[in-house]
Order: sequence, then C-alpha cells, then structure tokens
Amino acid sequence: MRIAYFCSAYPAVSHTFILREVEALRRLGLQISTFSIRRTSEDQLLAETDRAAAETTTTILPFRRRQLGAHARLLLRAPRAYLASLRGALRLAPPGVRGRLWQLFYFAEAVVLWGACRKQGIRHIHVHLANAAADIALLASRIGSAVEPARPWSWSFTMHGPTEFHDLRHFRLAEKVESASFVVCISDFARSQLMSVTDPGRWDRLHVVHVGIPVDQFTRARDRNGAGRSPVILYIGRLVPEKGQTVLLEAVARLTERRIEVELQLAGDGVLRPELERTAARLGIADRVSFLGAVGQEELRELYEGASIFCLPSFAEGVPVVLMEAMAMGLPVVTTRIAGIPELVEHQRSGILVAPGRADELTDSLAGLLEEPGLRQSLGANGRRMVAAEFDSEGSASQLRTLFASQCPPS
Repeated sequence: MRIAYFCSAYPAVSHTFILREVEALRRLGLQISTFSIRRTSEDQLLAETDRAAAETTTTILPFRRRQLGAHARLLLRAPRAYLASLRGALRLAPPGVRGRLWQLFYFAEAVVLWGACRKQGIRHIHVHLANAAADIALLASRIGSAVEPARPWSWSFTMHGPTEFHDLRHFRLAEKVESASFVVCISDFARSQLMSVTDPGRWDRLHVVHVGIPVDQFTRARDRNGAGRSPVILYIGRLVPEKGQTVLLEAVARLTERRIEVELQLAGDGVLRPELERTAARLGIADRVSFLGAVGQEELRELYEGASIFCLPSFAEGVPVVLMEAMAMGLPVVTTRIAGIPELVEHQRSGILVAPGRADELTDSLAGLLEEPGLRQSLGANGRRMVAAEFDSEGSASQLRTLFASQCPPS
C-alpha cells in the first residue's frame, strides 16, 4: 500500500506521535510518503529523527516553478476536472470574502499535493487533525477522482480535538466525515463528539484507535532523585493558556506554604512563558521553578528519569502523549478529569484525576503523593501496565494497517 501522510507542519516538536506512527507503519510494510504544507524551521528540529524526517518530506509552500506546473498540467490534461474541482472548493468555503479567499489558497495547494502524490503512485491521503491540511487533502482526493473517475482517490483523517470542536462552521466536521472514507478517533470521547455532529448513517466510519508510544523506549533505568535532592514535579508541553500551568504554579506556592519541599520543571515553550515567569516571581517561588524551553526527544528521557511526579493541569486535551510517556516511565501522574484523559488514567489506580482549574484539589493531590512514596510507586507501576496494554505504538499501527488495507484503493 502506498499512502500519503499530510500535515500542516511535519515533523513538529508537539507532534512526535505522528512521526512514530509513520515509522511503525513502515515497519509493517506500508509505503508511507510524508508531505507538509510548509517546511519545519531548523530550530524546531530538535532530534536526529526529526532532521531525518524533514529531509524526506515534500513541502507544498512556498510555491516553486515546478509545483506551479502542476496547475498547468492539470488544466491542459483535464480542464473540466480542474474547473469542476475549483467550483467544488468554493462551495466548501465559509461565508464571506475571507473564507472564499482562503479556499482558493487551499485549492491551489491541493493541486500541488495531487500532482506530487500522482507522481508517486499514491491515491490515498491521511491527515492528523481536522485543520487546513484536512481541507487540502479533501480537495486533492476529489481532484484525483475527477481526473481518473475509473480509479477514484480517497482520504482519511485522525480526529484528536479539542480545537476542532470549538468552531464547527470553520472546521466543517460533518462535511469532512461525509467525504472521508474513514475517520480515526483517538478516544471514545473524540468519537462521541464527532457522533454529535454527524449523521448516524455515517457513524460506522468512525473508528477508535489510540495514539501510541514505543513503550520499550520509555523504561526507567535508574532510581529517581539523588540523596538530599528535593522532589521534582515535571510538566512537559506548550506554554499556552489551555494547558493550565498557572494553576500548577499556584499549587506549588501552596505546597511551599505548607513547608513541603519541591521543585517544578516546566519543559516547553510558548506565548505564555513571560507571564508564567512573572507569576512565579509574584508567588515567591521563582527559585523553585525552572523554565527549560523546548526540548528534544533525547532530553525528555532524562527529565522523566529525574522527576518524582508528572503533572498536566490542562483545561483542554485529547489524550496527551506526554502522559503516556510519563506513565510508561513509571512516574505517578496527576492530571485533570477532562475529555479522553480518563480513558488513559484511572483515578487512584494508574494516576490521580482532579477537577480542572482547582488549585486546591491539585495541591492536595500533589501533597498526598509527595508524602506517600508507596502510593507513588504503586500508581507508577499500574500506569506503566496500562500504557503497555492499551497505548503501545506497535499495536496501534497494526490496527491502522488493517483499516488502510480494508478502506484504501489499491496503488
């Protein structure tokens, strides 16, 4: 099977799970070609695997003469298909001049994607996230089918959430489900959200396949916390409002007031970093908080190794990969009871769940774990077993391979 994996940006620091999925599918014998709307900047290629993936990924933007030639070839070869696809693209546009203009951009990029896939003998395109890349993949598959009606193209996408559910008109989820040959949902929660905006006659297209991690690569090699060192609470992720790091800072300040010694490490970067640094200073805990910036996969393992607790206080999530990684490393996790997280973390068995935005609950849960090493150990062990059983990348890739084999057109 020849399949295109298409993303807005590939590889990306926050989307390592896509790279792992591609590698796992290739090990199962699928021929995966990767495409990206734009090239990832050098400063975001933090690991050797990222740099290698970037070298073999075809980018759509910026347009070059060779790519613009795809439009000329399509117009000359199939002018009716070109114009019909353009009209179809404009019919999908959101209301207003801006929406139609963006749809023209998507169409222009879709023709280039179609040309690149056709050159490699690819007739199925898969996308992660129902964003701009999904719009372009939808159009590219329609162009391919219009040019060769006897050999139709298809496309599919993986639904994560929660962003795509915030503006249903903008992301047009119902139309995308209608057009896609199938949809992968990373959780039962994500599937239920799609069911709420989709015709029941299309629910059989929605398949739950967990995003996975290579569990064997996340095995703790040494004991945490050297002698005399304060316990470390670790957070990994973008520094953005929806991740709830301010609540975590407030919890650390309250732990300090209780005379509980602790350090906080925040790995990741984002627009909220200056404000978070000011908040740490205002709360009087700046000396206990380390802002580590964006880190590559090689550095993440060391952070997990040195931590006592992993905390993700998010307000909005899908099923976070960093939680899987921390649990696989045997770290006890404290996170919020939202979206698909309870499908990964069972409260008081494989981790601790708290209400989002509740600094008091978060403080009490962290304090309880810091004061009970036995509980930390049992939660960590159960968490690893859960990830190994349900969220291993090899098992997820096997499920995806079955879907691709049954739903995609032959090359």
